Amino acid sequence: MNWVEQAIAHYGYAAIFLLLCAGIVGPLIPDETILVLAGVLIHKGTLSALPAAASAWAGSLCGITVSYYLGRRGVVYALRKLAGPHMEKAHDWFERYGRWTLFFGYFLAGVRHFTALIAGSTELPFREFAVFAYPGGVVWVATFLLIGYFVGDQWPRLEHLVHGSAVAVTVALAIGGLLWWWWKRRRTNVKP
Repeated sequence: MNWVEQAIAHYGYAAIFLLLCAGIVGPLIPDETILVLAGVLIHKGTLSALPAAASAWAGSLCGITVSYYLGRRGVVYALRKLAGPHMEKAHDWFERYGRWTLFFGYFLAGVRHFTALIAGSTELPFREFAVFAYPGGVVWVATFLLIGYFVGDQWPRLEHLVHGSAVAVTVALAIGGLLWWWWKRRRTNVKP
């Protein structure tokens, strides 16, 4: 992740903000790596803790809010055309479980990129969205900054392990979710 290190070294807190904002909207930027690296730089004394945490949280908050409004305004039309009757099911699912997905979704690479889009497309009121998404961002940012801070100089050796674990957990949760959906669908289709 040389380019991430170079961006943070050159632009500091602004890079943390912009990279996390873009990383939440799209899955091509390694969000956890940015946060852990920022934590390492706090440990080394290169960055100050409060401005780094504030810029990271502001970037994640900005990114998830942009995603919410894309779902609410831009993507919702395409989703309705493509999904049609499934939008009602998505809305019902979000009514039951989705709000907590906004909070915990930050911790799952790939999930955090879509939870806000779905929340916006199901027309979840912004206030409810913010109540779950924004505190989740605080916990996520604090968790990975602290990991970076306490891992410190060991980060280069552990970086590949973190990415491998994140991918494994995401795949396991996706498979578990599909199996649960299949089991539930099969159970409701069985006639007594």
